[in-house]
Amino acid sequence: MPTLLGKEIGPTGFGMMGLTWRADPIPEEQAIEALKAALRNGMNFWNGGEFYGTPEWNSLTLLERYFAKYPEDADKVVLSIKGGVNSAGGGPDGSPEGTRRSLDNCIALLKGRKKIDVFEFARRDQKVPLKTTFEVIEKEYIQTGKIGGISLSEVRAETIHEAVKITNVVFVECELSLFTRDILENGVAEACAQYNLPLVAYSPIGRGFLAGKYKTIEDVQPVHLRSWPWFQPGNFEINLQLAEQVAAMAKKKGVTPAQLAINWTRRISTWRKGAPKTIIPIPGATTVARIDENAVQVDITDEEMAEIDVTLAKFKLAGERYPDYVPVNT
Repeated sequence: MPTLLGKEIGPTGFGMMGLTWRADPIPEEQAIEALKAALRNGMNFWNGGEFYGTPEWNSLTLLERYFAKYPEDADKVVLSIKGGVNSAGGGPDGSPEGTRRSLDNCIALLKGRKKIDVFEFARRDQKVPLKTTFEVIEKEYIQTGKIGGISLSEVRAETIHEAVKITNVVFVECELSLFTRDILENGVAEACAQYNLPLVAYSPIGRGFLAGKYKTIEDVQPVHLRSWPWFQPGNFEINLQLAEQVAAMAKKKGVTPAQLAINWTRRISTWRKGAPKTIIPIPGATTVARIDENAVQVDITDEEMAEIDVTLAKFKLAGERYPDYVPVNT
């Protein structure tokens, strides 16, 4: 089993974004049931965000209510929280003042119910030196026991090389899926392997595409995704072709498309030369049934990985990962 900060975690984690950050948030009771289902399935690494929702309803407010109801679960969960977005809701703010504001707010929202094990800026602030940001976190929050450690999110390889010289990086979180394999080619995965850093893979189901549930644009949820590049007319139809091929391979193997997609990300650690030895996918879901499905571990053989490689080599994804206004590879 993988470990983070010396704590054992399940092979698959749980991404919390969809529980609170959507135009039509699910009921609180359902969100709490989802978290309980994740823990029951061994998905005890939870990844949330200060900005995953509104100031009144986000990952941290949900977590406070969950641990108020289930205080015995606090020590069972390894919790990672993204923050560092400026107070106006714009880009990252890695200034000492912005760093303190975000961390103090995250800690306050939890009301002492649970310690933040790992804190990560959702994106690197290009205007502030990493050393400036990390020194505040290290001296004022880690060394004082307020949080456990620092991780990196959506960074380029150069940022990893720079960060490890400044602080103890717990893990690197980047997008990895059958749709999005950029980090296997741009030096990010190689840097993680070089420093023995676990790679946390977000969106392993390709924002729902690889779950086999999309047939038309009206099927896409949350609704805001419909305006993103992958889902634009022309792009959507092309990308659906790969999703259909993944579904066919999953059917042949006797698993669901989501199970094949999630387990492929983890299998990369032993299949791809230069990949980090620990890859932890963090699929999100809002229903107990889907969480149960996503937690299933599937062994993918060398022959099956080779077959998938052949399929991927013939396919070119249509559209960028994010709209132009969202920073990537920071």
